[in-house]
Amino acid sequence: MKDTDVIQIGTDALVLAAKLGAPVLLTALFVGLFIGMLQSATQLQEPTITFVPKFIAVGGVLLLTGNWMLSTLVTYTHELFNSLPNMIG
Repeated sequence: MKDTDVIQIGTDALVLAAKLGAPVLLTALFVGLFIGMLQSATQLQEPTITFVPKFIAVGGVLLLTGNWMLSTLVTYTHELFNSLPNMIG
């Protein structure tokens, strides 16, 4: 196994992690930003108000994109395991 193979596997894994984490993280970011602006406009500064909408939004995103996330991860894992014998020798 060459060092370029290891670097390629690591790079692919990091890109995959970014792809899989982006929908959940972006949803939490935008919901938090919206609730923060709403709290600022109403001067209601309760820190626990942002938890429930974020929880519901992230749960919804996971329900919508969970199948895609799982199939992408399984495909990557199959490709990785199938390419290992060629990399080892």
